[in-house]
Amino acid sequence: MICTLGDLLLDVVVRLDGPIAQDTDTYGRTRVGAGGQAANVAAWVVALGGRGRFLGKRARDPVGALLAEELRARGVELAGPEVESGTGTVVSVATPDGARTMLSDRGVSTEFRPDELDHRWLTDCEWLHVPGYCLVHAPLRETALAAAGRAVHVSVDLSSTAAIEEAGVEAFRETLAEVGPETVFANEAEAELLGGLKARTVVVKRGAQGCVVRTGDASVGLASIDAEVVDTTGAGDAFAAGFLLGGPELALDAAARCVARMGAMP
Repeated sequence: MICTLGDLLLDVVVRLDGPIAQDTDTYGRTRVGAGGQAANVAAWVVALGGRGRFLGKRARDPVGALLAEELRARGVELAGPEVESGTGTVVSVATPDGARTMLSDRGVSTEFRPDELDHRWLTDCEWLHVPGYCLVHAPLRETALAAAGRAVHVSVDLSSTAAIEEAGVEAFRETLAEVGPETVFANEAEAELLGGLKARTVVVKRGAQGCVVRTGDASVGLASIDAEVVDTTGAGDAFAAGFLLGGPELALDAAARCVARMGAMP
């Protein structure tokens, strides 16, 4: 069982056919469904043969109900407090060269308080996976720290240079040290920004160049798996799920599967 803490959001993925044409139409393809980094990782865990549980605060509004049902249909267990409204949205815009940007409204996700955390949700979890987004805003930051204190093994994905800079690099580094993850996932920009990552295993994702896995003083580079890149949204989430379940080979395979299709979900 791998538990993921964080966001369940409406995920709107837009893949443009070309550059944005100002003041007129721009054409492309869209996909709408469940998303959010924690939800994505949980769904990929199940798709790759494991058990996944999403843990987060979510809304019972019409959109939230649809997203929860989609995640359950994918075999993911859901736990966490619910409120009447406030489902967030993330819009991911991808260009034909594979670059992307995300516009995020996290809704009620960041309002998950420590007193709303039921420790029984974590008792059977082998891993607790915490996106870096959870370490930026109170009270979710404090809830992540409380959950990490109850978990057997903890992994953290640094998530976003923008999120790290919003929290402040030093403040984020201090919070990460409090979490005390055994495994840290980062892309090259995140690893460079934070610097001196301290964990038993540090995994640096390098996109088309594969990844570097650092354990103690040892460092191993692995090549990516060839794939036609349709959309890179969620590739890091698929990678993290694969790594926690089966190591770097399964991680690279999952990432290749993810980028070959639209959207972050399997």
